[in-house]
Amino acid sequence: MSKYIFKQLIDGQWVDALGGGTWELVNPATEAVIEQVPFGDRRDAEAAIDAAAKAFETWSRTTPYERAEILWAAAESILDHAESFARITTEESGKPYSEALAEWRSATNYLKWNAEECKRAYGRIIPARAAGRRIHVTQVPVGVVGTITAWNFPVYNLVRAWSAALAAGCTVVGRPSEYTPRSGFLLAAALHEAGAPHGVINCINGDPDGMGQAMLDDPRVRKISFTGSTRVGKLLMEGAARTVTRLSLELGGNAPVIVMPDVHINDMAEKAVQWKYRNCGQVCVSPQRFYVHSRIAEAFIERVAKLSAQVVIGDGLDPQTQVGPLINARQRDRVEALVTQAGEKGAQVLTGGKRPQHLPRGYFYEPTVLVGVNAEMNIYHEEIFGPVLPVIPFDDLDEALARANATEYGLTAFVYTHDLNAATYLSERLEYGMVCVNDWLPATPEAPFGGVKQSGIGRECGQEGLEDYMETKTVFIGGLS
Repeated sequence: MSKYIFKQLIDGQWVDALGGGTWELVNPATEAVIEQVPFGDRRDAEAAIDAAAKAFETWSRTTPYERAEILWAAAESILDHAESFARITTEESGKPYSEALAEWRSATNYLKWNAEECKRAYGRIIPARAAGRRIHVTQVPVGVVGTITAWNFPVYNLVRAWSAALAAGCTVVGRPSEYTPRSGFLLAAALHEAGAPHGVINCINGDPDGMGQAMLDDPRVRKISFTGSTRVGKLLMEGAARTVTRLSLELGGNAPVIVMPDVHINDMAEKAVQWKYRNCGQVCVSPQRFYVHSRIAEAFIERVAKLSAQVVIGDGLDPQTQVGPLINARQRDRVEALVTQAGEKGAQVLTGGKRPQHLPRGYFYEPTVLVGVNAEMNIYHEEIFGPVLPVIPFDDLDEALARANATEYGLTAFVYTHDLNAATYLSERLEYGMVCVNDWLPATPEAPFGGVKQSGIGRECGQEGLEDYMETKTVFIGGLS
């Protein structure tokens, strides 16, 4: 890949914002300005949509084999540059370098999987009632796709949508988060230099409202894929009515973890700490409310508190760091306020619960274990999106199940037990789009990802994810002799 260019990619050209706007990109671990990047507005989005609409005329007619070659080549290029890409992602997101590297490497799996799956987007022939009639069903690309994604996984959030959209024959206008735009520019560059024609992949950065409204207003944008808050998702649903724009929404989560008494406590505690604090807890599928059977709750709490206190916090570029900073001061202050409010209502902080004194710069917050959490506290109901681990003992399984389901969210739930009956009972009754039984990672290219209730609509990944970027067309042929 050529020298990295951190500008907008519109119609195959690396450009500044049309209005000349810039954004000071800040390293959340140091609060230092990394560099200035273009920060556009509605006009930049409109230019990108124009380019994508024009490119769709030819890209949609390419064969899946031609599209697959480009996706595959982009994946190979990313593997060649993953180490340097990961450093750039860590600088702007704050996550540990090892996590950023894993994210870039896993991105290639999504590109390669969709490169192969698009060759299997089969249609079918329906037997007709009349001898002189034929009925064919085919899958066709939906059109121009707009993507608006969050900063917590600045590569994964993009690649799962972009790879499926491009594989289906759609063209893309992608707006990554202004907090992590360089990761988006790098992914766009990999696709561009792998041979994606001008206008097929466009990556813009700028005013979220103006760019989002441009996507909603233009009938040529046939679908928007959004990753972010439930609040913004609802606004997009309202706006989509203007042009009946199709939506895929991956919104918030409040994942319950039901821990049965037959688990190995030390192993469970170690894994809980590892996955709870991944990306500083800024994960939509992060395990959040730990419902632990009262027979083992005391031992589990003691162990997770001890392990949490030992977690190394720091700059993600330091090889010793296990947990980096939150993305910005607003997010740190929000997590801090949730813990403070819980304490005022009776929760106890066993470890953490404050900003680390040895890190005066950066948006750090200590890994925190809470007990005494109840439904009167905001932290019980809201998505924490931070390094806070609440533990809630339970005695009755149905009581734990009812409390786990008593939320507007429905993205992911976790169950830990060696009892097959309990695992089956819970997995079938938990009201979530994804349920992990003795597993911590509900994300892989070959399986559908998404939630129910107010955690979103539609699916990314898997066969369902590819189909979400395609329309079903039925062709009737009559008058045959």
